[in-house]
Amino acid sequence: MSSNIKIELTENSKIGTVDFNNLPFGSILSDHMFVCDYKDGKWQNSTIQPYAPIQLDPSAKIFHYGQSIFEGMKAYKDADKNTMLFRPLDNHKRLNKSAERLVIPQVPEDIFMNGLKKLLEIDNAWIPTNEGSSLYIRPFIFASGNGFHASPADEYKLIICSAPSGAYFSGKVKVLIEEKYARAANGGVGFAKAGGNYAAQFYPTQLAIEKGYNQVIWTDDNTHEYIEEAGAMNIFVRINDILITSPTSDRILDGITRKSILQLAKDKNIDVEERKITVAEVVAAAKDGSLKEMFGAGTAAVISPIAGFGFKGEDFDLPEFDNTFASQLKKHITDIQTNKVEDPYGWRMILS
Repeated sequence: MSSNIKIELTENSKIGTVDFNNLPFGSILSDHMFVCDYKDGKWQNSTIQPYAPIQLDPSAKIFHYGQSIFEGMKAYKDADKNTMLFRPLDNHKRLNKSAERLVIPQVPEDIFMNGLKKLLEIDNAWIPTNEGSSLYIRPFIFASGNGFHASPADEYKLIICSAPSGAYFSGKVKVLIEEKYARAANGGVGFAKAGGNYAAQFYPTQLAIEKGYNQVIWTDDNTHEYIEEAGAMNIFVRINDILITSPTSDRILDGITRKSILQLAKDKNIDVEERKITVAEVVAAAKDGSLKEMFGAGTAAVISPIAGFGFKGEDFDLPEFDNTFASQLKKHITDIQTNKVEDPYGWRMILS
């Protein structure tokens, strides 16, 4: 229960120094954080405390064996200043799915949700109200137990921090279809939001940036023939009027935004196919004009349209037109998130 959370409030709020009309993504942190420790076989010591550095032993296993998982969430305010979350229980379930794969103790729903709600109550003024802005929320768990033995730790920390944020991407996004490196493999941890998955993406992404692209389109690890994800997002491809996305697997994150898009698209009578997509199919569609849209989907960007892609030294531009699937779906999701339209799916959780 929230009454079991120890609360220590900051004496010096930073909120007066923040320009809420000019927010970057994820680099301005709000005043407080929720912290809970796992030790002696249980989660305990739930606290809300001032956002500050944490102290760890140099032998903490997070530094050596990489037991680290996280989630990405957002809080919003509607026109009446109500605070809302979008599908938070799905984030909690996915966090525990990631935890299971990395042998991290699962977090009870009440500890997670009560800590999150109390944090948002205390830092409520940090939730932006400008169009396109939100409070990005980062729950994460890491191994805090000590020792150089290559085995799961005996102690962990759950921390939830938040950052008032503007748009994740700005400008046109160009991507490079990856031909050599792989994000994940069958039997691996690609479906989990594990920190190491993202660290492994940085080098191929940096190579793509040096070639003038913004992100990488990941392909399968075995043949590099199939399109799987876009950077740190799920990917959708529109060929003619059919919206296609890769099925989830050991290699592909079960995205919450992805699931929402699939439901909304079906309800808008958009033809949707969850199937493998070959690179050859996308290139052929780009050449014959049937490739209408490509976009990434995830919590941070919601939906990020792709303006063009590169493959084997050749660049392909996507057409520009009004009322795209991406724009329709993004508007519908963000309208649900901010309480501008009805939510028949029960995705929106109003806290106050």
